[in-house]
Amino acid sequence: MSIEVWISFLLTSMMLCFTPGPTVFIVIGQSLNHGKKSVIPLITGVLCGDIIAMSISFVGLGALLATSAVLFSALKWIAAGYLVYLGLKAWFTKPHTKELDTAQKKSGEIFKEALIVTALNPKGIIFFIAFFPLFMNTNNAALPQMLIMGLSFLATSVLSASFYSFFSGYLRSKVNSIKFQIIFDKISGSMLIGSGAVTATLQKSS
Repeated sequence: MSIEVWISFLLTSMMLCFTPGPTVFIVIGQSLNHGKKSVIPLITGVLCGDIIAMSISFVGLGALLATSAVLFSALKWIAAGYLVYLGLKAWFTKPHTKELDTAQKKSGEIFKEALIVTALNPKGIIFFIAFFPLFMNTNNAALPQMLIMGLSFLATSVLSASFYSFFSGYLRSKVNSIKFQIIFDKISGSMLIGSGAVTATLQKSS
């Protein structure tokens, strides 16, 4: 893979990762809701979710998803419903002054939610199967090129999640009053519900 092609792929990956979508919204929403302690589980969850989505695409299920309107629609509605559920959960969360739950439990929940939303994003799965071939040189071995692109995309995804999570977590950690906790919970919940609504409008052909 030439450096020019790799840079083009990297720019495309950055556009996908940094553009607001289900993963970006859950990272911002959960960071606003839980503060800086959510950064590591969020980043790890997004990374694992991307690895799962990438693996699904590479074993051929992504091709089925790209061609099956029924499967695409089912996955889309599952992802949208889960985002709305998380949004309502955040919206009705009772404010607390300090950590009432154990950090371990909270981190596990945050990781799981980020992983599920990222792995279930149908657009992400289709990206891997639709765009990876566009940057591959058929005259060279496919596996090294796929590894380079896969690792590059994962690095970009981690960078995006880190940026949004650190910024939102820092903002949240600076405000500890009950009043602002309620505001942050409502904002994060609304963002997740809105992301669920956007996910529900995704079209397979776009």
